[in-house]
Parts: sequence; structure tokens; C-alpha cells
Amino acid sequence: MTDTAFLEDFHAVSRIGATPANGVDRQAATAADRETREWFRAFAERRGWETRVDGIGNQFALVELVPGAPYVLLGSHLDSQPLGGRFDGAYGVIAGLHAAERIAERAAESSAEFSEAPAYNVAVVNWFNEEGGRFPPSIMGSSVFAGIKSEDEMLEVRDLSGTSVREALDGIGYLGTDERPVIASYAEIHIEQGRILERDGLPIGAVDRSWYTQKLDVEVLGEQSHTGATAMADRHDALLGAAKVIAKVHEVTALFEPETLVSSVGQLTLEPNSPIVVARRVRLVADLRADDPAVVRAARDQLLGDIAEIAEAYGLTITARDFDVRDNQHYPESGLALAEAAATDLGLGSRRIRTMAGHDSVAMNRIAPTVMLFIPSVDGVSHCEREYTRDEDMIDGVAMLAEVGWRLVHGALQAELVAAPASAPANA
Repeated sequence: MTDTAFLEDFHAVSRIGATPANGVDRQAATAADRETREWFRAFAERRGWETRVDGIGNQFALVELVPGAPYVLLGSHLDSQPLGGRFDGAYGVIAGLHAAERIAERAAESSAEFSEAPAYNVAVVNWFNEEGGRFPPSIMGSSVFAGIKSEDEMLEVRDLSGTSVREALDGIGYLGTDERPVIASYAEIHIEQGRILERDGLPIGAVDRSWYTQKLDVEVLGEQSHTGATAMADRHDALLGAAKVIAKVHEVTALFEPETLVSSVGQLTLEPNSPIVVARRVRLVADLRADDPAVVRAARDQLLGDIAEIAEAYGLTITARDFDVRDNQHYPESGLALAEAAATDLGLGSRRIRTMAGHDSVAMNRIAPTVMLFIPSVDGVSHCEREYTRDEDMIDGVAMLAEVGWRLVHGALQAELVAAPASAPANA
């Protein structure tokens, strides 16, 4: 499998759901998402690999090296944010497919030379709805696989138009019933979505931990009235209250040391959303993240106090519900050492790095020995059409994933299984 073939495949997938500004719009369980899934299936079937789709829409390509053995799982996700970048997620899936083929070819060559045989099979996964842009929460498919989220509950989640996950997956033909593979370990490669690797001039990051994350689902209730006829003193404007909350979500970061806490409001819905009606209801999602859980909790408590004051000052009812709370995840030290050794053997510079963003590996790290790798992002930008990673960095990453995967199929990290189950419940 050549670097040229990988680049051709990557750029072919980038044309699916492409936007005019070189991004992609492939939200979960849409027609564009289906097209990438069909591309994934065709890639696997051309090589004679088994394909499966489970009950939450996760898609697998299985490469048998050792009949009956568990699988080393490689992958990421093919869905995107609205007007998202073409590298986020998709790179990891396509790199996984090409790495799996290289591993299979190397195993065949090694067998002919009577070298040590693999202990495990290799598989590639396209996780469902990692982005969570259409169906919250994010990291949905891998969280169901890992038993963190209920499959039945996630299938009933609805998008803003009222369509459920179950209905959407069924509509594109990817509401599966196949058995989930039993896994031995997991490896994922992803663009950094930050500028540390670019700043340091290094091609590979070995992720050692994730940040603590939590969201607040905030509902602001006011009173609908006429924008022209209602006196200002008589208004209970839910949108004004929401604007005050949004400002507080931004301002709370200033209460901590710089870069200690990040926060944002990225989604807002408004009723009745008419130009001549004072808003009666606004719903928004606040996202708080820090390396230290105590910082997030302190920021949350501050915001709850601010929200109570805003509600009283403007005659509103405001509720804030905690959801999608994710603890810090620390990746296995042995996995970090494995990644560093692989990078050294390939002549690639590397460093340890944290992830502030969520990834499917954060869920998988709970149930299996996991290696998470980064490659550089130009200017550190992501979740936008300007997202970019150089071809040469992507090529280095494929070589790195193939080497890590090769060591995993030969039993690396299996001592970690003493503390982690090898597979997830079929319908957790």
C-alpha cells in the first residue's frame, strides 16, 4: 500500500459533502454520511474483509490474521461538524484502513519468512456520531460500545427537527444488528486541533491525558410579547437573559490563570424566532473544560450564581442542568512508551501531549489498552473549513499508526488487560 494511494483515498473522501471553502458538511446519519460509509464498505469489500454495522451505527472492517482471536481496533469517525474541516476524524479512519492493509501485507510477508506470527487480528472502525453536532452528546457510538451510554437511550435522542437517531440511521440503511467485535486494544490517530506540534516542529504527539469536561444545558424562560407595543419595563425577554448568560460563560475564564479554563456557548435555539416578537424561550449549551476538575467545578458554581442573579434582575426563569460530564482520562504509560519507541524506530520526532478536545479514544480507554496519537494542525485551527494538515504529516502518521498497530497485533499492551475488560456489552 503506497503513500500515493492513501493520499488519493483521503482526497477522494474529502470531496464527499464538500463545501465551497474546502471544508465538508457530513453530519451524522445524513446522505453525505451515508456516502462516506459506502466508500468505507467498498474499500473493505474490495480486499475481501468482513464488514459489520452494530446497533448504534458503528461500522467495522475486520481483517483476519489469527482465526478466532480478538481484534486490535484502529479508527476514528467520518462524520463532521456543520461546515467542518475535512481532516477531523476522517483522517484517522482512512489512515486506519491503510494501516490495516499494511499490517496484513506485512503479516503475510513475515509468515513466509517464518517470523513471529501475530497474536491478534486487526479491525478498523468508523464510529457513529463522534461530533455530536446533530445528535448530542458527542462521542456517541464509541460510548455505547464501551458501555458508558445506553444504546436504547441514544437511539431515542432527537435532532432539532425531531428526527431520532434510530429513524436517521434506518433512513440511510445503517441501523445495524451485527455483533460487535471482541477487542484486544485500540489505537487512534487524529489531527491535533491545536498548535503545539506545529510550534515544536514535531510530526507526532503521544497523548497522555484528556481534560475534564462538562456541559450545562441552560433553558431561559420569559414571556412572549410584541417588540413594538410592549413597554420596556414590562418585558421579560428570554433572549436578553440568554445573552447575559453567554457573556458570563465567556467572562468566567478570567477568574482563573490564563489558559487554565476554556468555555463557550456553541448552540442556541430561540422561540418563537420572529423579528417582531420578544423571545419567550431560549435554550443554549455551555461547554466548560480544564485539566483540573476543581477548576471546572468552581467555574460551574460561579455560573450558577450568575444565572440566578440574571433571572432575578430580568424577571425570568432560568434552569441549568449538568450533562455530558467527562472525567480526566490518563492513557496507559506502557502505550506511551510503545508510541515513543515506534516513533524513534521510524525516525520521527515525538512528544507527549494532552488533548483538550474529546475523542473516541477517551471512551475506549475505559475498556481496553489505548494509544492516542496526534499529527500537526496548521495554525491549530479545527471545526472550520480552514482546518488543514500537510500531506507529508498525514503520510508520517499512517506509517506511525501501522507500526503501532503491528506491535499491538503481536501482543503489546496485553498486560494492561488485567485491569480492563476486552470488549463491551453487546447492548450496553
